[in-house]
Amino acid sequence: MARVLMILPPVLFAGLATLFVFGMNRGDPDALPSAIVGREAPAVAVAAMAGLPTFDNAALRTPGVKLLNFWASWCAPCRAEHGVLEGLAAEGVPIYGVNYKDSGDNAAAYLAELGNPYRAIGADGGPMALDWGVYGVPETYLIDGEGRVVLRFAGPLTKRDIEGTLRPAMETAAK
Repeated sequence: MARVLMILPPVLFAGLATLFVFGMNRGDPDALPSAIVGREAPAVAVAAMAGLPTFDNAALRTPGVKLLNFWASWCAPCRAEHGVLEGLAAEGVPIYGVNYKDSGDNAAAYLAELGNPYRAIGADGGPMALDWGVYGVPETYLIDGEGRVVLRFAGPLTKRDIEGTLRPAMETAAK
């Protein structure tokens, strides 16, 4: 019995250490999970913004890949990614914008200053973002030609993200 009691502490320590090591190595710590990836895109429920074309569910279910981008004029990372979105739009990538919890005047001033990369745009006071599982802006979703969410990208897109993550996913979704 005494021999078992002497071996027990090192065995327990080794077991706990193993659990800690495997528990800490669980993939990308910056990745935020999304319950909608691989599923049909949630409903679009946006309000029209003065003078800008808007979109609906049908737009996200048209053939071809497209992006849905949640953004706001008060969001500094949105400003940082804006040039990347403009580059994608110039290449012909359809981007639909959802202005999140923002005033129409501020959103219009933001687009007037930086340009408008969006094929169509709408305003959301929060309910649509909840349905999509948005953690914060900016957040971009890649949607395939059948209206399924292929990829969710949280945070500002950079050129590196476009080449390393978004383009490969777009090519796969286009097939």
